[in-house]
Amino acid sequence: MSRRRGLVAGAVVLSFVLAGCSDVAASETSPSDTPATTASSPSTTPTAKPTVNPTVKPTATPKPKVKQKPAYYALRVEQQLDKLGYPVGDIDGDITARAKQALCAWRETHGMPISRDGLTLNDAYSVLNATKRPAATRSPGIYVNKTCQILYQVVGKTIKRIVWISTGQPGYDTPNRTGKVWRKWAGAHESSLYEDAYMYDSLYFLKDRPGIALHGSRVNSLIKPYPASHRCVRVLRPEIHEIYADTPIGTKVQIYGEF
Repeated sequence: MSRRRGLVAGAVVLSFVLAGCSDVAASETSPSDTPATTASSPSTTPTAKPTVNPTVKPTATPKPKVKQKPAYYALRVEQQLDKLGYPVGDIDGDITARAKQALCAWRETHGMPISRDGLTLNDAYSVLNATKRPAATRSPGIYVNKTCQILYQVVGKTIKRIVWISTGQPGYDTPNRTGKVWRKWAGAHESSLYEDAYMYDSLYFLKDRPGIALHGSRVNSLIKPYPASHRCVRVLRPEIHEIYADTPIGTKVQIYGEF
């Protein structure tokens, strides 16, 4: 009986020991030397886009501007001179002796070298860029430029008229002097020195015997673009009539220049 109890007790102890080994083995399992893999989180840094360089188009070489010759501007210059009161004659693009008189006057009134030369590029640019006739820089009076064969009448502070004239021819030169109008003779009268030489609306300004005057002529064709008178200053008939009306006794008259 006692032997049977001992066997049972031994079996129980053995069963307990075997069960305990199982639990210890499970709890004391050594960890792996390989680190656990952790799931990576997505990056918040934006991905840089590749820079696209713009396509550079080749620069076109500008064509050089063609420098026109003065004749290219001739017609427009004549039109502008006429508009501004510088008489040119026929407006046809042909720079004649009459147009050269106008250019000569333009140069003088704009401070350029005075000459009867033909049209230059400087002239063309100056004329075409102008919008009005310049103000007078001289005192009121009448000014006769023998180089240009042009007369200016200054009234107040304005160059009121620019007209063609013809001064004394070689041997009968109109003297370069300044005088004052001392006599006015309206209408027509005959010269006391020359036959068939009629004078119109005469303005005597020098007392050289028998007197030197501004006057209109029998026909306008006698007013040449060069010196052709006998000491007096010939003026176109329509212009002398207007000049006469605007010229009181005592008005200054100045003759200057050389043809």
